[in-house]
This record gives sequence, structure tokens and C-alpha cells, in this order.
Amino acid sequence: MATVYDIIQGISQAAANAYDGSQYERYSYDGEEKKIGLKREEGDPILDSRVMDGFSVRFHGDKLIVGYQSEMLLKDLHNQKVEDEIEQMFSKIASFLRKEYKKITKNSIQLTSAGDATILLQNMSRIRTWVQASKIYKIGGLKGVEPVGAGTPEDRLDDSIKKWLAIGKETYPKATKPENVTRKEK
Repeated sequence: MATVYDIIQGISQAAANAYDGSQYERYSYDGEEKKIGLKREEGDPILDSRVMDGFSVRFHGDKLIVGYQSEMLLKDLHNQKVEDEIEQMFSKIASFLRKEYKKITKNSIQLTSAGDATILLQNMSRIRTWVQASKIYKIGGLKGVEPVGAGTPEDRLDDSIKKWLAIGKETYPKATKPENVTRKEK
């Protein structure tokens, strides 16, 4: 049974293994390059113009937020299927994270999409556009992690104070009352 820490560490290591030029064999240069499905992997690295793109991960409670950034030519932006291309890129990234997580930890991970991708397009020049997108995935198998924003802050604070006050009665039944307590017992 993997702990929350093990799952987060495994996903973080899987994302860290996606750097440009990473190979399957760790300490040899004759290993096969890892194919994530990013645009930077297309073409010859020396002769062709390289596209800068990549992804990052961050955690928010029981959710995984995958960020993707890339450059696009303005003529490609006029294509009506930009959103579909970015959604497809996220599916490739999620697939890579699952496979790499399995190689690292020998366990599988379930990443379930929690909605559509959020996409921001910005002009860099008359030729290029900068794309920033993010997508949220629910991480399967995380037990004991409360979703962020569950309940009101007052409810969570009240519950935690009540739990803290209840510890003394059950754990330390022979504890003496402090001398400076002057209130009456209820």
C-alpha cells in the first residue's frame, strides 16, 4: 500500500524524468530516447528548428495540475482545432506520467480528468504565439487527503479544536486540573 508521500514522490520523479534529451538507460548514452509526444521530439535536433515546449506538475490536495507551455506559429493558430490538439497533448502527457510512474514504483496510478483544459494564447510577435495551458486530474488511490476547500474554514477550525480538546480526556484520564482554572464544571 503506497502512502500519500510515496505517490506524490513517484509522480514528481516521473515528471522530472521528462527533461529534453532524457534516455531510458540511466547512465549510458546509447539508450533509446524517451518519447513523451511533445513537439520538441519531432524532426532532427540539429538541422530542424526546435519548438520549445514542455510540461510541469503541481499538487493541490487530491488533484494533480499539469501545466503545458509551447510556442505556435500564428498560421497554425488559425486552425480551428487548437483546443483538440492541446487536449491530445495532455492525454499524451498523462499517459507518459502513468508509464513512467509504473517504471519507478512498480505500481500503477490512476489519473482521471476533472474537466477541460484552460488555455491562454499570447502573441509574441507577428509570427509566433505563446501557449500556456493547464489541466486538472484527480489522483486515484490517495487516502486520507481532504479535498482543498471542503467545508468552511470555521467548520474545519472548530472540528480541529474539538479533536484537540478531546485528546486530553481519553489519553490522559489522570491528568490534574491546572491551579489557575477557576471556572465551574458543567
